Amino acid sequence: MKRLEKKKTISFQKEKEKKFTLTRNKKLLIVLIITLLLLLALLVRIGFLQFVQGSDLKEKMYRQLVTSKAISPKRGSILDTNYRALARSAAVDTVTINPTSICSTNSAEEKAAEETKALKEKVAKAFSEIFELDYEETLAKVSSDSSIETIAKKVEQDKVDELRNWMEENEIYSGINIDEDTKRYYPYDNLASNLIGFCGSDNDGRWGLEYTWDDVLTGTPGKIVTSEDAVQEVIPDKDERYVAPENGSNIVLTLDVYIQSIVEKYLEQAVIENNAGQGGIAMVMDPKTGDILASATYPDYNLNDPNTINDEEIQKAWNNLSSSEQYNYLSEMWRDKCISSTYEPGSTFKIINSAIALEEQVTTPDVEGEFNCIGYEMVAGLRIHCWSSVPHGPESLREALEHSCNPSFMQLGKKMGADTMYRYYDALNLLTKTGVKAYAEESAVWWDLDDVGEVELATMSFGQRFNITPLQLVSAVSAVVNDGTLMRPRIVKEIINADDGSVTTLEPEEVRQVFSKETSKTMREMLESVVVDGTGKHAAVTGYSIGGKSGTTEPLSENEDGIYIASFIGVAPIENPEVVVLVAIYDPQDEDNGHQGGLVAGPVVSQILSEVLPYLGVASNEVPADDEDSPYATTTLKDVTNKTAKEAISILEEQGFEVSIGNNGDKNSMVITDQVPKAGTPLIEGSIVKLYTAENDTRISTTVPNLKGMSIAQAVNALKAKNLNIRIEGTSGIVVSQDPILDTQVEEGTVVNVTFKQEISNAY
Repeated sequence: MKRLEKKKTISFQKEKEKKFTLTRNKKLLIVLIITLLLLLALLVRIGFLQFVQGSDLKEKMYRQLVTSKAISPKRGSILDTNYRALARSAAVDTVTINPTSICSTNSAEEKAAEETKALKEKVAKAFSEIFELDYEETLAKVSSDSSIETIAKKVEQDKVDELRNWMEENEIYSGINIDEDTKRYYPYDNLASNLIGFCGSDNDGRWGLEYTWDDVLTGTPGKIVTSEDAVQEVIPDKDERYVAPENGSNIVLTLDVYIQSIVEKYLEQAVIENNAGQGGIAMVMDPKTGDILASATYPDYNLNDPNTINDEEIQKAWNNLSSSEQYNYLSEMWRDKCISSTYEPGSTFKIINSAIALEEQVTTPDVEGEFNCIGYEMVAGLRIHCWSSVPHGPESLREALEHSCNPSFMQLGKKMGADTMYRYYDALNLLTKTGVKAYAEESAVWWDLDDVGEVELATMSFGQRFNITPLQLVSAVSAVVNDGTLMRPRIVKEIINADDGSVTTLEPEEVRQVFSKETSKTMREMLESVVVDGTGKHAAVTGYSIGGKSGTTEPLSENEDGIYIASFIGVAPIENPEVVVLVAIYDPQDEDNGHQGGLVAGPVVSQILSEVLPYLGVASNEVPADDEDSPYATTTLKDVTNKTAKEAISILEEQGFEVSIGNNGDKNSMVITDQVPKAGTPLIEGSIVKLYTAENDTRISTTVPNLKGMSIAQAVNALKAKNLNIRIEGTSGIVVSQDPILDTQVEEGTVVNVTFKQEISNAY
């Protein structure tokens, strides 16, 4: 029985084990089937991703990881002739985005779209706040389908730091790029602004030399193609490619900052003093090389802010102007009137016609009574008057040039004829552009030769009713005085490769020989006669031989918008010319000077030459005055700094000067820390010297009075009443110019430079 029960038990256990094994096998089979199904599904998915979505996913991965960044080249600098930077580029940053990289990683399509939309809005909001941008416009960029969008250019470092901090705080990196860029700066602000021009937001030249020489200055961009992770860390990649940028070359101008500053200073003064509503221009050229040493237009503008209007009235009405009116005004403000505008040269052009007459042997300088001025000339039944109300009578060519006599030059023009005159005008590049490598050189406006009748020939003979650029006139007159050789105007003399330092020199270019050396020598002598004995006396400079010619352009009676233009062109030194200077003042309204070129522009040429010639090392032939009894003899101011106040006062009073010092403190112990004027200044007896100590350092300002037309004694007294000092240029006559100009705020004790010339009325 027990054995039977035992067998049953064993049999039951075996049956139980069999059932367990069967159940287990079934489970394993199910697991296997499920596993196989999952593997099959995975294979199907992999196949789908590989063969159906493979290319799209690969492209998406490439966009997310592989970055191709442009490397901007550094724009070349613009340097003056002494290698001082007039325009340079500094490092800034540009912020861009890859819109498709700003997205959610959520696998659920609907959820991912919502998260991506919120993320883009968050990024756009941050951009708009940090860079002060319009939110809707920024969001449109962030949400676009473009591969890249620019958010902000020329970003300063503080803004970049703010963006980086925001990215770290919000752990948002993908798709936001911060790339090094450059920003254009102009260290001298307004200096030579109309000539140099400026760049746009993309660092491309938009105006002036920046535009004309853009290809040289710009360079070639480089690029780097690499892989980056989500936090913009570079992933090592053997396929990384780097193409180095080629930086733009530097260009070296013939322009001299010092000469340009002198020219701009005196041009601005002349425009203000003469209430010239249309401004003015001034140029300085080296006639031997054609180098433009200075080129100024006034009013000018700030190159670092070229869209700021330089006229208060226009500024007030700016928002009411149409876009085309705004652009037209800006274009006119930016225009370089020396090169890009034409004008009637007036009597300055008599230099050219005189040289033609001498070269063609139509006349010689001193044939007495060859021409005759009765106050007018009858031409084709039309009476054309001389500028002078008093007839000049019989004249030689030299006298006609000295007097700037229109009838005599009409007679000269008739002798030469239009064919001959036009032949020389063409040879001097007056009928065509000069070929200067500057921005927007304007073409001259002449009659066709076949259309030149008696009246046209007559007016052409004394420089009116045709238009040329100031540059053309300066270039032509330079040829007259440069032994008759015409040089191509040059503004860029060197190109320097910024990467390897190699230099390409643009040599002075001789165009052609127009006049003989004999004609040139005779013309220089005649031009000196104009300054010594004629209408150019106000252009004289003590110690130097100066030649030149005044000019006054009259508007046509039927032209309501016509204006007077007062001009003067000077040459110095006359024996061996180093510079030719042209000054033209548009629409002068000064009551004393009127609109005569000799009175308005002549003194400005004198002021410019008085500083430029010594700077260029041209020796003065002035003999020092030995007349110690002159009331205006000067004494060199001694240095009294670091001395006690008592000692300083004693030294200066012994020199004949008046001393001004505050009353705080003991003069026996106070030490002089500064003096105005500075030591070494030549002062006349009775000049005031302001002394300063630590206890007495209060500076007092005063305004410079108007000295024009005063005698030396009157000017001395007028300045003394303002506690100002005088430096006298000239020995007699009346004040024709002053520096600083009237109403300028200066410190007491300042020296005012005052030029005296003999009073003349015929300075046409």
